Amino acid sequence: MDNTNENIIIILVEPQGGSNIGSICRIMMNFGFGELRLVNPRVDHLGKEARDMAVTAKETVLRRARKYKSLEEAIADCHLVIGSTRRFGKYRNDFIRPDQLGTTCAALPSHQKAALVFGREDHGLTTAELTLCNTFITIDTAPKLPSLNLAQAVAICLYELYRQAPQAQAPSALPEFATAKNKEAMIQHMQRSLLAAGYLDPLNPDHIPKTFRGIFNRAGLDEREVRMLHGLWSLIDRQLSEIKGDDRRR
Repeated sequence: MDNTNENIIIILVEPQGGSNIGSICRIMMNFGFGELRLVNPRVDHLGKEARDMAVTAKETVLRRARKYKSLEEAIADCHLVIGSTRRFGKYRNDFIRPDQLGTTCAALPSHQKAALVFGREDHGLTTAELTLCNTFITIDTAPKLPSLNLAQAVAICLYELYRQAPQAQAPSALPEFATAKNKEAMIQHMQRSLLAAGYLDPLNPDHIPKTFRGIFNRAGLDEREVRMLHGLWSLIDRQLSEIKGDDRRR
């Protein structure tokens, strides 16, 4: 298959309909996308309904789709994660529209991976899943019926990516973003260190780290910056350990 977007991955979280999965595979092949990842699909993605809707994409996309137990696992090797949502809130204010996808993804070096994540047909992505995303995409619709069918939403986004591909040029000398796995490990390290230091409320330890996630996502951390932050949290860990040791000796 002529895959013109090899570094862009489509992820479906707990898809419930075989027809949607199959339709998305066909759409992916229409616009030159080849890698599909499924997080806990609620239906047999190789069933007849999905195969029929995929048409010729059943061999090139559908059968090659990989399954994962969690979104965190599915995005571990990705460097830019874009979550599709209509949910606006305190920690979700970095939205782009489909016509901005091309320039957003073009910011990545060609060997790094971007993930476009779509949630469940009935209620989309959870708050916890959205916190794993670097930025969010929303599709403007009429208020009388704002929700789109899953396959329709994917089609709009992939069409825009395909349409913009010739014009989207990556800026020169951009840093290489850290993988989602490494960034998440650093954030978890931060939370443990700040909790031990008494900076976080033990009854609600996730509140402040959500703000830090937004800062890190806007910054677009590279691997060196992630290592530096790990070093900072490790220094806090050592200082706390020494303080506790001194207290025990008294």
